[in-house]
Amino acid sequence: MENLSFEESLEKLERIVNNLENGNVPLDNAIDEFNNAMKLVKICNEKLNAAEESIAKIVKENGELVEFNPTE
Repeated sequence: MENLSFEESLEKLERIVNNLENGNVPLDNAIDEFNNAMKLVKICNEKLNAAEESIAKIVKENGELVEFNPTE
């Protein structure tokens, strides 16, 4: 599961959430699906954090590295 791209992980997560919300998963399988969803959330979060770290250092026109703060 860790080898999935962010987009693939997000798509699988959305599918699981939709199935759970719509009641398309038998109760016996709902816990397993929820656990899978939590693993996918972790994968997406790790990939987003890695992307944020990559973006955190942006080269200005003068070549100076600056910290990137997405909240600014």
